[in-house]
Amino acid sequence: MSRLLIQNGLIVDTEWTRHADLLIEDGTVVRIANEIDERTVGEGCEIIHAEGLCILPGIIDAHTHYHLESRGTVTADSFEEGSKAASYGGVTTVIDFADDDKKGSLAACAKRRIEEMGAAMAIDYSLHQGVYELRPTLREELAELKELGVKVIKLFTTYKNVGYMVENRDELKEIFALCKEAGILISVHCEDDATIVEAEKAYQGDWGPASHAVLRPATAEAKGIETVGTIALELDMPLYVVHLSSRAGLEMVRHLRSKGLRVIVETTPHYLFLDKSKLEGEDGALYVMTPPLRETEDCKALQEAVLNGEIQIIATDHCSFTKEQKLNSRDSRTILPGIPGSEELLSLVYTFAAKSGRIGIQQVVNLLSTAPAKAFGLYPRKGAIRVGSDADLVLFDPDHAWKIGDHNIHSASGYSAYRGNSVLGKAVMTYLRGRLVMGDSIYLGIPGNGMFVPQESVGRGKTIMH
Repeated sequence: MSRLLIQNGLIVDTEWTRHADLLIEDGTVVRIANEIDERTVGEGCEIIHAEGLCILPGIIDAHTHYHLESRGTVTADSFEEGSKAASYGGVTTVIDFADDDKKGSLAACAKRRIEEMGAAMAIDYSLHQGVYELRPTLREELAELKELGVKVIKLFTTYKNVGYMVENRDELKEIFALCKEAGILISVHCEDDATIVEAEKAYQGDWGPASHAVLRPATAEAKGIETVGTIALELDMPLYVVHLSSRAGLEMVRHLRSKGLRVIVETTPHYLFLDKSKLEGEDGALYVMTPPLRETEDCKALQEAVLNGEIQIIATDHCSFTKEQKLNSRDSRTILPGIPGSEELLSLVYTFAAKSGRIGIQQVVNLLSTAPAKAFGLYPRKGAIRVGSDADLVLFDPDHAWKIGDHNIHSASGYSAYRGNSVLGKAVMTYLRGRLVMGDSIYLGIPGNGMFVPQESVGRGKTIMH
């Protein structure tokens, strides 16, 4: 039996905060007490003194794309490299993405992804399963997928050109109905494809990186949200909106919520803290992602929505390419879309919370750990520090001031989109099920030690009640 005792830290759960000792046995939290006497835990128990540190539940990056094959290449961060970068940022679980190969078995797609990740991941993982079409076998496929422990699918209202989009509204509604019947949560990339096509037809300017924001306007996001939100309302079912990027999209969410829509909203640090001016520089291609970066006013609107609880989850959409891969094209239509971000997530959001003075570290834990765990059916195994929970823990120094740079980030992309940003707070030690995977800036993760976490009841908690 392995034992770990962490003493004198400030334990931060979403619902409570206290200075206490924490005892872990075989990867599970077994005791939380004001003081646990070292003499009572037996020989061979490792003891960590955490004075001056916060002990947080492991961060859950609810939206990643590690080892993604895209446009004839593959992302910079493999499962091994993604695990490493994530662990430096206190991330212990990611929710990655599996493609639909359209061969009639979603479970087979998910199993293949789980097996690939299982051989290489050094942190835990779960899945969104893509669904790209309505087919006669879909009811049975969803049942098999659910049995496997994947209870979230992902739909697209764009990317018709690559076969991701379900174009017919009646077919889209039928997919929604089948998911409601099966108890499966639907997440959606919301950009209206027709609006994007029209914007591209009308555009007459330069096709450089800055054009990306024009070619995929905020109105497209709002229209995409309207399409799927209206269907969810008609069927009285919840919805998950990924990577909200704009004030227009937010206003549509507010409108649909006023009509009774139950919706979980996710955004990312790049939509909160970066604006489209990044696309205008010499290295603008490094900042191309989809949806694109928006106006400063959009960032401010999303920040306010985080502070007032309208946005429940902050994830990264981590999809990294090297500088060479990104800068290989100057045409926004062919630049590889995506940026890294798992490592920077906790520090960026904690800094924002500290500067705002309106939310504290408990709310940060909720945004980055508890709410994702509840939304995706991982709670309380993940996203909590409770007796019986997995001992996924971050020893976090809230007073550590540092500047993000390409040199101190561990993504294989070789750069950070947030380079130059001064931030507050840093993960000092990251534990996965009681085992140290990063400590004192040394990576100790073991490829293959990551486990697939089956999803239980999805869409739980307060996340959909706004």
